[in-house]
Amino acid sequence: MANNLKIKRIPPTTVARLPLYFRCLQAIQNRNVDSISSFELAELTGHNAAQLRKDLSYLGEFGTRGVGYDVNELTHQIGKWLGVAKVRTVAIVGAGHLGQALCNYKRFSDKGFRVVAIYDNDRAKIGQEIAGVKIKNFDDFFLDASFQIDVAIIATPAESAQDVVDELVAAGVKSILNFAPTKIEVGVGVCIRNVDFLTELQIMGFHLASVDHGLSSDCCK
Repeated sequence: MANNLKIKRIPPTTVARLPLYFRCLQAIQNRNVDSISSFELAELTGHNAAQLRKDLSYLGEFGTRGVGYDVNELTHQIGKWLGVAKVRTVAIVGAGHLGQALCNYKRFSDKGFRVVAIYDNDRAKIGQEIAGVKIKNFDDFFLDASFQIDVAIIATPAESAQDVVDELVAAGVKSILNFAPTKIEVGVGVCIRNVDFLTELQIMGFHLASVDHGLSSDCCK
């Protein structure tokens, strides 16, 4: 299976669907279902069976014709590639309302992520604790070698986000989740995902405006 992954580059769209498949399979596991067909799983996840089978083919050979997929085995294999069995350390940069809410989020640990640090440059916040994690001065990030950061979450204002990311990348951080409403540039080998709440709300606004004018909108599919 590992050799197949070296040959086949998994498309980003496929990677983006894997967490959905995994979450759905976990729910099926909880109902003590042993096997499921590609058509059933595709219907539950909102995708077609051909796309689902193609996505899974990037990870290896799964399923038996006429029987379907072994739920436990498929859940295990997808979870392995998503890295859920290994605890990943997370640092949050920005201790404003969003950063604090993310630090307080209880489900991170359930999904294999542990917030080990939160940083800010507001001296009024430095030293306070959020969910048992002490807020540190971001200026000391390079000096803080007590743990390895697997993922950094950016919850800073837009105008400072790029400088923050540049420092994180220089310190060796390779995976970044950006909540700042701005485009961030990173070099080769760094994975960055952008979550823009305002853009998503504006898409909702487009949908509502379309409905108001009696038009159909596929923006929410």
